Amino acid sequence: MASSYVLSPNAAKLNLSFAPSDLDAPSPSSSVSYTNTKPRRRKFSTNSVTDSPALLNFPNYPSPTPIIPEKDTSHWNPLQRAASAAFDFAESALLSRERSQPLPKTVDPRHQISGNYAPVPEQSVKSSLSVTGKIPDCIDGVYLRNGANPLFEPVSGHHLFDGDGMVHAVKISNGDASYSCRFTETERLVQEKRIGSPIFPKAIGELHGHSGVARLMLFYARGLFGLLNHRNGTGVANAGLVYFHDRLLAMSEDDLPYQVRVTDNGDLETVGRFDFDGQLNSAMIAHPKIDPETKELFALSYDVVKKPYLKYFRFSPEGEKSPDVEIPLASPTMMHDFAITENFVVIPDQQVVFKLSDMFLGKSPVKYDGEKVSRFGILPKNAEDVSEMIWVESPDTFCFHLWNAWESPETDEVVVIGSCMTPADSIFNECDEQLNSVLSEIRLNLKTGKSTRRTIIPGSDQMNLEAGMVNRNLLGRKTRYAYLAIAEPWPKVSGFAKVDLSTGEVKNHFYGGKKYGGEPFFLPRGLESDGEDDGYIMSFVHDEEGWKSELQIVNAVTLELEAIVKLPSRVPYGFHGTFVKSADMLNQA
Repeated sequence: MASSYVLSPNAAKLNLSFAPSDLDAPSPSSSVSYTNTKPRRRKFSTNSVTDSPALLNFPNYPSPTPIIPEKDTSHWNPLQRAASAAFDFAESALLSRERSQPLPKTVDPRHQISGNYAPVPEQSVKSSLSVTGKIPDCIDGVYLRNGANPLFEPVSGHHLFDGDGMVHAVKISNGDASYSCRFTETERLVQEKRIGSPIFPKAIGELHGHSGVARLMLFYARGLFGLLNHRNGTGVANAGLVYFHDRLLAMSEDDLPYQVRVTDNGDLETVGRFDFDGQLNSAMIAHPKIDPETKELFALSYDVVKKPYLKYFRFSPEGEKSPDVEIPLASPTMMHDFAITENFVVIPDQQVVFKLSDMFLGKSPVKYDGEKVSRFGILPKNAEDVSEMIWVESPDTFCFHLWNAWESPETDEVVVIGSCMTPADSIFNECDEQLNSVLSEIRLNLKTGKSTRRTIIPGSDQMNLEAGMVNRNLLGRKTRYAYLAIAEPWPKVSGFAKVDLSTGEVKNHFYGGKKYGGEPFFLPRGLESDGEDDGYIMSFVHDEEGWKSELQIVNAVTLELEAIVKLPSRVPYGFHGTFVKSADMLNQA
């Protein structure tokens, strides 16, 4: 891309330079350039977050830039205007100090949102897309995938997980396909668009060390003066998607879910923050589980500031919430995912923890606690309190995602399938050690309180497997297959693996060339399916040479490519998805 963000560690200002071709035909090989190039059009000079322009890192097709309204201060009184000016001055000084130090790669936007991780503008519905091959007749509905897509140019540290949520949708009916993508209009995004700048601090990229403490103080001070409202959530809704209780919910674990409605023509519109009619008053993690038989939804909520650090709850199919089960933990712990079986929930208590006091020592609040022993808690689904919880230790186990779990009555065990990641905190903290994500079977004995762990794939076939699923019609029951992204070269996804969890046999589907994708989504063929793997894998794929994106549909039995839907605009690499059937869309709330 011809656009170049000039970010010098020793500079007091962030200079954004872009050429006349930036908005129509950027080069795919240089989506973000960080050299001291001479501006050929005009130059922005950013002293403060409130002066930040919108991010101008757009794909190579003609498209309008996002419309960012001018900063609206007409409703502010003289005291608020004076306070705003004072806070802006303080933030300018903070930014100048931050830019005197180099950023680690884990929060450096030059690494985190370069190439096809760079954001794109919204896209209205484009219909009658070109299709190579034939879309299977049983696919009738909309495939949706969430991802991080920052609206504004980062002025400081930025982690991939910090970006604003954007949902990409491909609606399929009678073999015809359409595409759209829209921001989820979170409270955070709405306020930042109105203010005209990224005023909310980034949870991972900016909240570390002394500057993180200062940013929090500035943020809440602005709230005290009525310059922003932080009482209605600060989340980005960029990670998970689930269709439950006649609603499509977009989620990130730092807030309530947001309801997004799919329109008749395949467009997307945000309904708003969803608290289940006043029943949910705390954040909900981005990986809730729906039992395929009871249709209940199970979820966790964790808090990094105050006790209880962890709560478990469930919803009936009609959306009625159970009382919270408070789970005592010694320290706030990252709970990105968990698992269910037919009768239990399986909750990991692992070694990546939050220690906010470390910010006062100039460190990251997310850390690996080597003295803590990882363990799993097994709790009956219908538990009313934590007294029935059984804890089983599993030393040095960190699974960012758990793919499935089931009960083994003959051995008194719960079997958990997950990808064990080392180093455990490498996604958040820079380290020299190579990251490995190893598909593993963990067996938790409820009688003895002991655990075992084995690598599922033989050493010669070992690869990084991260992001994927099993057949969700069998979630919580014993499954034979898992479909997982091949994260090689990390963090890019060169294909997906179909793994036999019993034998370790692996069959791979590679996208080929410079094509990379994301989470493989398994869609069962329907009620008439002949076997567990009778269905299709759907995944967005981007060609880094041709700078084009597509939706691939692969036969999950044979791993043969059935159809390719050519997309009208670039789809960045993202996170998790779901599929909503056309019949379900008709019943949306």
